[in-house]
This record gives sequence, structure tokens and C-alpha cells, in this order.
Amino acid sequence: MTTDIVIEIFREAVMLAFKLALPVLLVAMIVGLVIAILQAATQIHEQTISFAPKAVAVGLTLFFLAPWMIQESVDFVNFIFEKIAAIPIT
Repeated sequence: MTTDIVIEIFREAVMLAFKLALPVLLVAMIVGLVIAILQAATQIHEQTISFAPKAVAVGLTLFFLAPWMIQESVDFVNFIFEKIAAIPIT
């Protein structure tokens, strides 16, 4: 296995991690920002108020994006198997 193959697999793994984490992090950030604006407007600064909506939003995001996330992960595993199969036997 050459260093080019290892670097390509590592690059694809990092890109997959970004692709899978980005939607969840964006939803959590947007919900947190909306809750923070509402708390600032109403002057209610309770930590538990921001936790529940974020937890629900992240849970729903994971629920609806699970098929896509699983498919992306399976595609990555297939990519790795293809790279392993292409290694010449010496």
C-alpha cells in the first residue's frame, strides 16, 4: 500500500466526517442562536431552556438524515474495500 493510497483514504475519511457532522452542527447552532435571541429579548437566562429544544432538533435531524448518513458510510467502506482489492500482491 503506497502513501498515496493512505493519504487518499485519510482525506476521504476526513471529508466523510465533515459531511456527516455538518448538518447536525448547523441545526444545533441555528436552534441555539434562536433560543439565545429569545432569551435575550425576554431576559430569561435559564440554561435548561436552551438544552431541550437543541436536543429535540438534533434528535430529529439525526432521525431524518440517518438513511443518508448510513449510505454515505457504506459507500466509504466500499471505497476502502476497492482500494484494498486494488493492491497488487507481491
